Amino acid sequence: MNAKDIMSLAVCTASPDTPINHIAMTFTDRQISAVPVVDDENRVLGIVSEGDLLRRVELGSAPRARWLDLFASNESLAREFVKANGRTAKDVMTAPAITVDDTADVVDIAELLDTKRIKRVPVVRDGRLVGIVSRADIVRALIVAAKSWGRKREVDDKTIRMKIVEAIRLQPFIDADKVNVVVEDGEVNLWGQVESAAQRAAIRVIAENTRGVRNVADNLIEWKMQAYV
Repeated sequence: MNAKDIMSLAVCTASPDTPINHIAMTFTDRQISAVPVVDDENRVLGIVSEGDLLRRVELGSAPRARWLDLFASNESLAREFVKANGRTAKDVMTAPAITVDDTADVVDIAELLDTKRIKRVPVVRDGRLVGIVSRADIVRALIVAAKSWGRKREVDDKTIRMKIVEAIRLQPFIDADKVNVVVEDGEVNLWGQVESAAQRAAIRVIAENTRGVRNVADNLIEWKMQAYV
């Protein structure tokens, strides 16, 4: 699944000269939290988010002089001043904007949103804006994928058991020799001993995520050998 499969096509945008009060009204009217800033050719120049409007002179929340400013460059202080006092999108936008190509994999986009701590990312094709992917779009994709997974093709019991056992043996934190897997008509029964609830949950998840499994019965016993001195 790629960006083009889940992106929102109706994207609110701003030009570099859009007044910030218009952007703020767009946020409230459209119930969004960011807009890409584009040029006349629809190329993304930057992005204005709610965070870019928090430190404003009108609100009395503009950055104040701090002792750390003694170590800041004149350039960074000037940029901070413009962001707090500027009147248009080009003054307050975060640039360059983080973007993804429309062929980007959803897994990579999810990781990008997480690592960069952003809520949405503009999608481009040949350098031009074609959509936007938000965290909500990722969640919707998860719902669709889960439904598709629920309609998975039939797999015979022998194959299911083999896949589960192989997956368990790949986990270094599980003693696979103490776990037995019984499969009948897609119903998985887990038997044996584990050292912790976390190991028990991991084995259950392995079984649940195996293609062809209809249900999992967890009969595992938590047991840890005590050390005697």
